[in-house]
Amino acid sequence: MDINFLLFEQFETLDLFGPVEICGHHPDFQLHYISQNGGLVTSAQGVRIDTKNQQDMNVSGVLVIPGGAGTRTLIKDTPFLKNLRRLSEKAAFVLSVCTGSALLAGCGALEGKRATSNKRAFNWVVSTSDKVHWIRKARWVHDGKFYTSSGISAGMDMTLGFIRDRLGTPAAERIAGRMEYIWNKDPDIDFFDP
Repeated sequence: MDINFLLFEQFETLDLFGPVEICGHHPDFQLHYISQNGGLVTSAQGVRIDTKNQQDMNVSGVLVIPGGAGTRTLIKDTPFLKNLRRLSEKAAFVLSVCTGSALLAGCGALEGKRATSNKRAFNWVVSTSDKVHWIRKARWVHDGKFYTSSGISAGMDMTLGFIRDRLGTPAAERIAGRMEYIWNKDPDIDFFDP
């Protein structure tokens, strides 16, 4: 299965590398780092990733969108949002971490869907679309082919939840065990809801 991580300037590093670490432990997952135009993309913490142009990739697998400071700019970028809508429609599954759900909402991909986001940015994310059923108290939300997680580390729990849903609990637990990670398995328990 192809896992396509869609990157942009000022993405949040752990939003990307938490799911990357988890997906990298599964032998059947092929990881790809893509961006709208390809080339080097820099995270909010200064980590630079060499990406491929998403036009050159098969994006029918899993699409993963991190959040981060860059989402505040991209929510106003009509070409980016149009492209994200097209990628979301082609993907078999779409996962977003943190404020990545704002971009999915802004492009219209989450209309009529249940979704969540980072609680510290929740009001802003909700303002990006009134056509989404926003769930404040959730570690992550699964609705159809969409998975959205709350704050930064919740992306790891969501990704393990995605693996559990697709490949079974033992597969997800093996990966968490290899990482020595204590997996928050219940998507409805949100320790950070104010």
